[in-house]
Amino acid sequence: MSAPLLRIGLVGAGWVTQHHLAGWQREAARARVVAIADPSRANAQARAEAFGIDTVYSDAQAMFAAEKLDAVDIASPRETHAELVRLAAMHGIPAICQKPLAPSFDAASALVDDVAAIAGMRLMVHENWRFRPYYRQIAAWLREGRIGRVQQAQMTLLSSGLVADARGMLPALERQPFIATLDRALVMEILIHHIDTLRFLLGEMTVVHARTGRNSPAMAGEDHATVAFDTAAGATVLLLANLGAHGEPPALADRLTLIGERGTITLLGNTLTCEGERPDIRRYDMAQCYADSYAATISHFIDALGSGAAFETSPADNLRTLRLVEDIYAQNPAS
Repeated sequence: MSAPLLRIGLVGAGWVTQHHLAGWQREAARARVVAIADPSRANAQARAEAFGIDTVYSDAQAMFAAEKLDAVDIASPRETHAELVRLAAMHGIPAICQKPLAPSFDAASALVDDVAAIAGMRLMVHENWRFRPYYRQIAAWLREGRIGRVQQAQMTLLSSGLVADARGMLPALERQPFIATLDRALVMEILIHHIDTLRFLLGEMTVVHARTGRNSPAMAGEDHATVAFDTAAGATVLLLANLGAHGEPPALADRLTLIGERGTITLLGNTLTCEGERPDIRRYDMAQCYADSYAATISHFIDALGSGAAFETSPADNLRTLRLVEDIYAQNPAS
């Protein structure tokens, strides 16, 4: 006999929730989003109509009080995450919460302590970048020892998203306007994904050097960053990012090089290459990989809820990523 469908509540109706909801739809045999809450009832209603959600609420408290939920997906602005996670915990509802858990390491750490004190509360951080198919493949190659011990790594993210296009518009802010308002912008909102992915691939890291800055007057926070890390295994890692790089495409695309003792792994555009004793090459549909990462994150959440296994992106694990983010800002107090 099959298990009953999990009843899911979604908090948030912003841009990213379209991807969350598409991911939940792939799990239609195991779960269904039955309610959505957002202060903008119009936005929530639009999502409900597009994705077949039964009930719309103007606030999460009302949704928790009225609905019998098996879990909640928190995809609201980061300033609301801690309050909503605590609210879910008070109602005994497992939660998956978009990164970051809170706007700062200290606030997130306090939240994790509070949640840990509630017996049986399950919380997973929705950190989907590491679930992209090409990063899972890189992790598999590294586990197989394809290139030996990694000695050097470089990840680059360059975009012309903050360079005015022919219409005089800034593509990065057309896509996600809220980024312009953030005091902690590039590192906390975007590079947090890449720092987490580097941790996933290479193990724990420490910040050796970090510089951030702001070129675009449209931004409240930083729009470029250069960070150097050391890994616990002795590799040197360089992370370089800029949202206003002339000549680059407006959309960010990850470029990654891992140099090992016996080979090199390179991600460039849609092509993943392994050079060395056991060469290999894979090509990906990048739009599909983006969607797949949300679906894989949600699938992992459902699997772990059912089995009782630990979440890969547990609060404790995410705190280690947030610690690195905080260390970067500590070296740049004006950011």
